[in-house]
Formats: sequence, structure tokens, C-alpha cells
Amino acid sequence: MKLHELRPNEGSTKKRKRLGRGTATGQGKTAGRGQKGQKSRSGGGVRPGFEGGQMPLYRRLPKRGFTNRFAKEYAIVNIETLNRFEDNTEVTPELLLETGIIKKVMDGVKILGDGELNKKLTVKAHKFSKSAVEKIEGVGGKVEVI
Repeated sequence: MKLHELRPNEGSTKKRKRLGRGTATGQGKTAGRGQKGQKSRSGGGVRPGFEGGQMPLYRRLPKRGFTNRFAKEYAIVNIETLNRFEDNTEVTPELLLETGIIKKVMDGVKILGDGELNKKLTVKAHKFSKSAVEKIEGVGGKVEVI
């Protein structure tokens, strides 16, 4: 197969309607818009969500929730993922970025205690869960809060 032989599957493409091209086509003159009215005019129609003057759904529903503008967002790493490092490695946010474990350091890195740790590591991060600290120190590693 060559590039010039490529073609869409049979029946997967439909010819577009050519509107307003004479009365013989069946879509001439008013081009399928009917006679008069809001929808027949150019630029006519109603905005999305408009319900004909009825109170729209997005206004009938109660407002809920609150967003804290000052909330800190941490990049989360589970203890299990730290097993890929060698023994006695110093795990820092920079190292986690390099290895692709985290995509970016937002307001910091938080280590959570999901899974088991088999390596003795020195872990430097901004926050730790209690279970993560127990598991790191239980294997003989060190925890350092940056």
C-alpha cells in the first residue's frame, strides 16, 4: 500500500449537504432553515443552556463547595515506588524528578506509606505520613524533612 492509495472505508464518510445552491437540490432558497423566525436569521439562535426563559438548570441548582486559594498541593509518592533505588541512596525531590516518579514538584513532595519498603534509604521530602516514617525507619533508613 502506498500513500496515494489510502482511502477511507466504504460508508465511513458522508457527503456534506450543499445548502442554498438552487431549488432543484431540495436545499435551495431558505437552505433548510424554514421561512421566518429567530433560527432562520444569520447569527440567530439561542445561547447554550437557554431554556426559553425558564430558569435554566445551572441557576436552579444550589451552589456548593468552596475552593481554598491557599491550599498546598503536594506531589505524592508511595513507599513502594522507592524500592527501585539501590541501598543507602539519598532520595531527594530532584532525584524523583530525574527518574520520572513525579512529573513536577508543586508545593513539595509527600511520602505516603502504601506498600512495603525493602531498601535502606535516606529520604528527604517536605512531608511524611506516620506510616511512611515507621516503615522507612523500620528497615533502618532515615527520614529528613526539608
